[in-house]
Amino acid sequence: MYTVCVRDHMMIAHSFKGEVFGPAQRLHGATYVVDVEFRRPDIDADGIVVDIGRAGEVLHRIVGEIGYRNLDEVPAFVGRNTTTEFLAKWVFDNMVSAILRDELGPGAQAVESLRVTLHESHVAWASFEGPVRHAS
Repeated sequence: MYTVCVRDHMMIAHSFKGEVFGPAQRLHGATYVVDVEFRRPDIDADGIVVDIGRAGEVLHRIVGEIGYRNLDEVPAFVGRNTTTEFLAKWVFDNMVSAILRDELGPGAQAVESLRVTLHESHVAWASFEGPVRHAS
């Protein structure tokens, strides 16, 4: 399996509901390094997994939708704990949608799976990975 990764970052503010979160129940900030790994069994005729330029642009647009925002005020997230795990899945879903809309070019149609990792720090991170379901 071949893998290519693109990286970006985002800064957000949010709070959590639930005693398990302790002081993180109060409004606080987070800075994430965001990695998206694209996987496919073979490289294309140009010798690539996916167009890295397009992949980076799409990732930048996705994280830009919520960067520098208080996620407690984003309508799609109201009532949700926007944990690192939750946000990894949100980035995954948006990237898969971009692939299916052909925003990463025709080569991305052969991508079988993605892994999205949000690094909270040098010692903690969370990921979500799964298949890209292409139309038959």
